[in-house]
Amino acid sequence: MMSTSGGERRSPHAGQPVLLAGEPLERAQAAMVLAHGRGAGARDILALTADLDIPGFAYLAPQASGSSWYPYSFLAPFENNEPWLSSALTLVGATLAQVAAAGIPPERTVLLGFSQGACLLTEYAARNARRYGGIVGLSGGLIGPDGTPRDYPGSLAGTPVFLGCSDVDPHIPARRVEESAAVLRTLGADVTARLYPGMGHTVNDDELDAVRTIMRAL
Repeated sequence: MMSTSGGERRSPHAGQPVLLAGEPLERAQAAMVLAHGRGAGARDILALTADLDIPGFAYLAPQASGSSWYPYSFLAPFENNEPWLSSALTLVGATLAQVAAAGIPPERTVLLGFSQGACLLTEYAARNARRYGGIVGLSGGLIGPDGTPRDYPGSLAGTPVFLGCSDVDPHIPARRVEESAAVLRTLGADVTARLYPGMGHTVNDDELDAVRTIMRAL
């Protein structure tokens, strides 16, 4: 478990850096906010953008304090992962506000996360439903224990969503990926979900192709 004190305990991710890559925000035609997995960092998830190779995008990757967005499994009770989870969601919102302030609206902004970062961004989008440029959850799903009510307000208004994961991922149950896809469809998203037989906890070429398709549409 993480150990923090004082203000850090109240908002562990406050003041964390956001790394930038790709086009400068002021010149970009679209943006992508990326969230890294547990034990990794913003530079790691930004390395993925070299395989995307779509011009015109600004990439922003916030860095989690201690390289983890929250201390326990994404399937744990919400209270076990507080205040880290709420702080992480706040940092995502602040990063999106930075993008919007540069003149790129949410409908031209893609949210992409891997593993713990995929869980974080998927949950953020569900809690803050509106039209986004796209939502990509690679090896992740909505946060919370089984039986969590999923009565999120708002609408994703046709946002393209891609969820990809191994069918035997040691961290992400296939049933949670399927449940997340169903919830996001109920919120009005255009969802594609794929479970890959026997794949490890990684990203494959088919998933990257799906991300490029979402990006090209912007």
